[in-house]
Amino acid sequence: MIISKVAELLDAKVCVGEDRLSDEVSSACGSDMMSDVLAYVKNQAVLLTGLVNPQVVRTAEMMDMRCIVFVRSKIPSDSMLELAKECGIVVMTTKKRMYEACGILYSNGLVSLEKEEEE
Repeated sequence: MIISKVAELLDAKVCVGEDRLSDEVSSACGSDMMSDVLAYVKNQAVLLTGLVNPQVVRTAEMMDMRCIVFVRSKIPSDSMLELAKECGIVVMTTKKRMYEACGILYSNGLVSLEKEEEE
């Protein structure tokens, strides 16, 4: 799935990274606990979260994620957006709650790593 499709499915506003909307992503995870993302997530391209702080961008960068989606209308700070831009990470916001956003992406073919490994 391309990142622009993620934005379309979630009715999301792209905050930064418009030049990377044609990048491919094949998996996603949703978490507000960056320690869990660091401990359990591997090869996930999209991070959905309601946590809004610079650590989210740093975590996404360390895990080589391509896109962060802030759920529940959370708005990242300008400094977070600048950091994401420097890291080449697309950032978007959606009004949807995490459960709904994850369900929409999953039902449209974006899977978790565990699902990818089973196939």
